[in-house]
Amino acid sequence: MLALLAVIGGVAWWALRSERTPETFQGYVEGYLTYAAPELGGRIEKLAVDSGSQVKVGQFLFQISSETQTAQRAEAIARLQQAQSILANLQASLQRPEEIAVLQAQERQAQAQLVLSTAELERQRTLLARGIASQATYDQAKATNDRDKAALEAVERQIQAGRIPARIAEIAAAEAAVRAAQGSLDEANTNLAKLTVTASVEGQVQDVFFRPGEVVNAGQPVLSLLPPWNRRIRFYVPEPKLATIKLGDTLGVTCDSCPSGLAAKITFISRDVEFTPPVIFSLEERAKLVFRVEATPIGDAMLPIGLPVNVIPPEVQ
Repeated sequence: MLALLAVIGGVAWWALRSERTPETFQGYVEGYLTYAAPELGGRIEKLAVDSGSQVKVGQFLFQISSETQTAQRAEAIARLQQAQSILANLQASLQRPEEIAVLQAQERQAQAQLVLSTAELERQRTLLARGIASQATYDQAKATNDRDKAALEAVERQIQAGRIPARIAEIAAAEAAVRAAQGSLDEANTNLAKLTVTASVEGQVQDVFFRPGEVVNAGQPVLSLLPPWNRRIRFYVPEPKLATIKLGDTLGVTCDSCPSGLAAKITFISRDVEFTPPVIFSLEERAKLVFRVEATPIGDAMLPIGLPVNVIPPEVQ
């Protein structure tokens, strides 16, 4: 009888042992979303995607109404044209260095003529005093000398007019005004471009928070994107089991209706202990102190966000 009980007990123990499932950790799929928001607020004019849409980098997402920015750009163009016209007028009235060089050559020629006419005038004055030259000859020499003086003065004044410091300062101010107007135009073009929002990453549109006709503030997300590489497996490990895993370990992942062979690599282990969160629906586990662990899925399986999973540690794979 005792032998029979021993055999039955052994069979029962073996059956229970063979049916025992490996110890796993409970977790779920989490995603780090990328939010698409306008840099400038306004009314949404056009929305090109919807929840579930797959987008690529640079793909058009939505457009903010641009009436105000278009008017500002037109004003900036007009101001730039006005500043350029003022600068052109000032530059036209200021003689160029080449023109100054020509006037300087004329100045030297006038000075030489004046030297000659002055010498001739002095000679005629001497001859007139001696009674050798006539009064008409002296008057002719004086008229020639006066003409050469006037010619030299005219050239000098032209050179001075071409180098007026006040005019140079006006041109410098006009050039600064042109640069400022160009800066305003560049800013208007930049603001206009900011109203067209494109995808900064590839991925799937998860949620759309605003629709055409609604008004959003600057920096307020209009939609969220989930890049494929931003999925994580988040699970919780009891303190006694923490020593069995480490960063870089490859874990098995199973779930209902999931393909076989899923795996993930540990990328984060929290240093702070916490209670099992309510999302882990297990009466046995929810009161335990655990450590949060995250692992990146390996392969191309696109697990849906929030999907409950079981994580198999390396020691039981």
